[in-house]
Amino acid sequence: MRVYAKSDIGLVRSTNQDDCQTGIFPDGAAWAVVCDGMGGANGGSTASSLAVETIVQKLSEGYISDMDGEQLFALMGGAVASANEAVYEAAQNDESLSGMGTTVVCAIVKNGKAHILHAGDSRAYFYDGSTVRQITKDHSIVQELVDLGRIDPEEARVHPNRNLITRALGIAPELLTDYNTVDFGESSVLLICTDGLSNYITPERLLAFIQAGSGEELTDKLIEAAKELGGSDNITVAVIASGED
Repeated sequence: MRVYAKSDIGLVRSTNQDDCQTGIFPDGAAWAVVCDGMGGANGGSTASSLAVETIVQKLSEGYISDMDGEQLFALMGGAVASANEAVYEAAQNDESLSGMGTTVVCAIVKNGKAHILHAGDSRAYFYDGSTVRQITKDHSIVQELVDLGRIDPEEARVHPNRNLITRALGIAPELLTDYNTVDFGESSVLLICTDGLSNYITPERLLAFIQAGSGEELTDKLIEAAKELGGSDNITVAVIASGED
């Protein structure tokens, strides 16, 4: 397995409120955590960094090599729940952090399957060797409008309320998350990103980038493309790919 990640402040924001970490467990399973904070410059960066730190700690402490799918789901869910509690309590105890929260995508790829747990509008895309599809579904006002048939996906990409999310880690004592799995083969790529990328790069363009490059070259070119198209938000990309360097 190979893992790569890169985060960029973009061209407009004064701080980077995204955070991410990736890694490989001793048995070769790969993992990634991506968060996009909100709640002002201080609150957003605090929420995302605290969430990532907590999740990574819980994953590292709880992971064992012979875990099955149900155990991985429980591990990931427990890690995200702990992060939700940590961010919520921090916001309750510091008035300057009141209302902070963060999106989250947590993924583990093990034994030919990708396990993805998320809340908010940060996304996971999956490349199967020939096509790209979005695995996660945004928890957002605009996605609800799409589901109701009031706007189409193209209108959603430029809708003025596209940044209003309906779920976020740290906003309430408990967090409802979605969990997805997908078979992960020899040519597979799992790409996780914040909306600083997905607001600019369509799945069709994402497919072209993945087929043209890999590794750090892929993350660099995706971030460069998002900046060329506006770069109005922080941009974070994490990639888990099959094979070895």
